Amino acid sequence: MFKIFVDTDMDFTPSDCAKDDLGLISMPIILDGQDVFPYEEGPLKTFDPKAFFDRLRGGYVPKTCGLSPEKYKSYFEPVLKEGKDILYIHFSEAMSGTFNAMRLAIEELKKTYPERKIEEVDTLAITSLARVIVQDVLPLYREGKSLEEVKEAVLKVRGHYAITLFADDLKFFKASGRVSGFSASVGGLLDIKPIISMTEDGFLKPIGKVLGRQAALTRIVKDLKEKGDEVEKHPFCIVHSDIAPDLLQFLHKRLKEAGLTSYEEIVVNPTAGSHAGPGCLGIAFHAKHR
Repeated sequence: MFKIFVDTDMDFTPSDCAKDDLGLISMPIILDGQDVFPYEEGPLKTFDPKAFFDRLRGGYVPKTCGLSPEKYKSYFEPVLKEGKDILYIHFSEAMSGTFNAMRLAIEELKKTYPERKIEEVDTLAITSLARVIVQDVLPLYREGKSLEEVKEAVLKVRGHYAITLFADDLKFFKASGRVSGFSASVGGLLDIKPIISMTEDGFLKPIGKVLGRQAALTRIVKDLKEKGDEVEKHPFCIVHSDIAPDLLQFLHKRLKEAGLTSYEEIVVNPTAGSHAGPGCLGIAFHAKHR
């Protein structure tokens, strides 16, 4: 027997994980000088997206941080004590330094529990792109396939999911080092919206610029049409950071015009949302390639 772990940076919530008894690792955010673990404790135990992103609109720019080896051990060790192996399917290592601490924790736990397997596999993705990759392989987990088979499935499918998104206010990406200062200032001044995708090696990369939000949404749908591969036969979702309802409706209309009506709508987790800022929107979908 084994247990799959995912993390909150992949837009999984406790209620999502309860459906398949997945372990959920909370990726912290620093609020008012305190490390806060979403869905576990403190002001983000219950995540209120509107209140959170309104605070960011007011000028507050949160910071994020990694986990300690001890925190990782606190998630993994109870499962090992139950006699179960672990497969941690995680967000892109290229996006964080936290995985060094994770590996230290795993090394220590393997010494204590030498009979147990502790494996990890990188989705090379973040937020809902990572979410749909996990959703793709969960049927194998439900069917009782082995840890190795599920891990191999992640490696096989991860390159066939893509995300296209736009950022509404680049100052949040600038603060986290995701775009250059020049791009951030020009974008805010001219209402230029960068179109961003995720590379095959797990980095966020600008792929174009458009003027205005509706043009950005139109470009996102165009990218979906060009890259998409049997989109509705696979996990497929819209992800946003408290975007305006009229823009969501505009996107729903464009997707319906493209013959696409079956998808999830997800609000991005607060940790990744701290980097993206309010008003961002993207689509994660099955694709011919990233």
